[in-house]
Amino acid sequence: MSLRLALILLTVISVVCDTLLLPFYPQFFASEFAISNATLIGLFVANCCITVMLALPLWAKVAKKYNELALWLVTQVVAAGFGLLCYFATNVWEFWIYYQLMLVLKASYLLIYPFALRLEQQTKHLSIIGLFSVLMHFGAIGGALIGGYFFSLAEPRYALLLSSAGDLVQVLLCGYLMYSLKTGIYQQAIATEKPRERIPYFIWQFCFLSVVVYFSAFLIRPFFTTHWQALNAQSSTLQSAVVYAIPAFAALVMLVFNHFRQHLPLPTLSRTSTLLCALILGALGLYLQAQESVWLVILSRVLYGFALFQVMVLLEVMLFAKSEPAHYGSDFAKVHIAQNIGVILASLLVGMSVEHLSTTVVFYFAAIGFASLAFILLWRVKAVARTARSAS
Repeated sequence: MSLRLALILLTVISVVCDTLLLPFYPQFFASEFAISNATLIGLFVANCCITVMLALPLWAKVAKKYNELALWLVTQVVAAGFGLLCYFATNVWEFWIYYQLMLVLKASYLLIYPFALRLEQQTKHLSIIGLFSVLMHFGAIGGALIGGYFFSLAEPRYALLLSSAGDLVQVLLCGYLMYSLKTGIYQQAIATEKPRERIPYFIWQFCFLSVVVYFSAFLIRPFFTTHWQALNAQSSTLQSAVVYAIPAFAALVMLVFNHFRQHLPLPTLSRTSTLLCALILGALGLYLQAQESVWLVILSRVLYGFALFQVMVLLEVMLFAKSEPAHYGSDFAKVHIAQNIGVILASLLVGMSVEHLSTTVVFYFAAIGFASLAFILLWRVKAVARTARSAS
């Protein structure tokens, strides 16, 4: 088994296991703990994001001393144990604590991404980033469908057992790779171009972009299946999971399109212009999902999926183009903190919005977020153009 294939399997298994319950937190808390308070569920999601946000930089520092494969082998064993404790939890607070401890350990697998990029030449980063983005979406599809299946069986806790089993499979993969590659426990030194005295300005730029994008994108996720079932009362949990996963299917199509795009007679835009177009289309797709038409919601989720894939891939391509291999892990961790800040803010807002307003209003908030970012980016592009003209 090649290293790339093993990393792909590790990523898919991790994402599937982590997204089994994500579309169904409201239903899970209602069925297992008789809790239907939307604000409390939003706080739980925010707590999950805070946990991962704080844990990832810690693992990035640990990975400077210890090899990532050895790190994942240990953390996933412990994560599997906490997953079993979640399965046997008898009250919501016990479940809450065990779940957060499990996420602390699971956060280490996010280092797969910079680890894989460090092994490739920068000219191949676009394809690698696109591949991993699709793997994340593909895992989300699998997680949503499998989670929906467990709910259809009225056994949602089985998802926790499957998650623990997935962690153990990852342990076996890491052990196999360490044996076949003869990898030691300690990290080999990575050469850097020059030491940093402070965080570069471009990191702050990408942090701002990430906060807005992930805030807007996550606003519609926690209660989307609730929104869909209110719109289409005859839809089963599994059917709701399929509709939830439509943007992930759209991302797969976009990966294929991007692969063959160079062979098509289409105009080539700069990365900034492509990002601007994707933000505008994303805002439109979010706005249309709030309309009371089943088919319009389905079509707009396809449009939104196309746009979101382009936005997230471009942001990461542009980030790693400016970063250095020795700083990939730490730079990614910083931007990941910003992503989680956006998700945390969205989790807090979505719970209160759904409880006091409706599941529809969050789509309008999300559309405003994408549209505002597109406006700021357009203003920035025009300002740079004016500066260039005046300088010439």
